[in-house]
Amino acid sequence: MTDNTEHKHTISQICIVVRDLERSMKEYSERLGWGPWKVFEYKAPFLHHTHLRGEEADFTMNAAETMVGGLGFELIQPTGGASIYQEYLDEHGEGVQHIAVMKHDADAAAGLVADLAAPKVMGGRTADTIEFYYLDTRPELGVVIESGSGHAIDIEPTRVVDYRKA
Repeated sequence: MTDNTEHKHTISQICIVVRDLERSMKEYSERLGWGPWKVFEYKAPFLHHTHLRGEEADFTMNAAETMVGGLGFELIQPTGGASIYQEYLDEHGEGVQHIAVMKHDADAAAGLVADLAAPKVMGGRTADTIEFYYLDTRPELGVVIESGSGHAIDIEPTRVVDYRKA
């Protein structure tokens, strides 16, 4: 396998939606050795300016992020309100809900949106600096693409847990 690093849009993270965040972190840690996990509770005021399909929406979730071989891996458990996370769980059960192609600059993010020509189905802001949104590329790519100005893994988590065996 060769490493081709000249991709226009690079994957920064893969996300799986789950019903039980604690159980899922523990399973991935024990079975694959992944961790430690930075855990975030996404609710106001940390999570704000949220929207779903062009309308203001109040949704909350808990998430855990870790790095696996230089790639971000995220687990999200929806905890309240209507969201594409809950829709995915209801329709498909646990699984890969989105792939992130995060851009850390507005021009690059706009370029991705233009390249994909897909509607922003959900989004919001976390803390003071991070905007995130999801592009509905399921008809073309079979998965939702997340983008925006950064991942939560770059900011202070609510807590850190490590279920890996010593």
